[in-house]
Amino acid sequence: MNDGFAFVDDMVPGIRWDAKYATWDNFTGRPVDGYLVNRVVGTMVLCTALANARDEAASRGFGLLLWDGYRPQHAVDSFVRWSTQPEDGRTKPRHYPRIDRSEMFDLGYVAVRSGHSRGSTVDLTLYHLDTGELAQMGGGYDLMDPVSHHGSAVGRVESRNRRQLRSVMEVCGFRSYELEWWHYTMEDEPYPDTYFDFPIV
Repeated sequence: MNDGFAFVDDMVPGIRWDAKYATWDNFTGRPVDGYLVNRVVGTMVLCTALANARDEAASRGFGLLLWDGYRPQHAVDSFVRWSTQPEDGRTKPRHYPRIDRSEMFDLGYVAVRSGHSRGSTVDLTLYHLDTGELAQMGGGYDLMDPVSHHGSAVGRVESRNRRQLRSVMEVCGFRSYELEWWHYTMEDEPYPDTYFDFPIV
């Protein structure tokens, strides 16, 4: 692993994770190139900020569950290749029901140069500390659809939970991404112009 990076779970006790791109449970329908273990990696600066976010969320009765952090550039490249392949329908109903896979890039749901590859972007959600249940957010992770946008028409509980997550992250130095309620990037990321490509092993 590159200097300045760490496994988030080593640095932030009490955080939960499920690195979706290391599993079959993602929009490509298979483990993604570069994700060789189910763990989340980020910059040391990101880990410090997530520790603060963990504490802020806990003060509101929530924990944090991470789905992704650092993303190798060759993983992003594999998304590009996947988008050009014939549609097989396996993940479309769950992840991109109203668009073609080739449209993901033009619509802003996937990028050929991802902020994740700079090491200080995370995809995450809240869970209730008292029950361990995920907070309802009105749409699943990597649902490439307007319902995933901040401010979209979802239920009252779901809207409140999205606002809670956004508030927690913004208080702790992150900015949101308008098309994805789960996606946050550090305001002062340490490598704003560098796209890393080491594998997660």
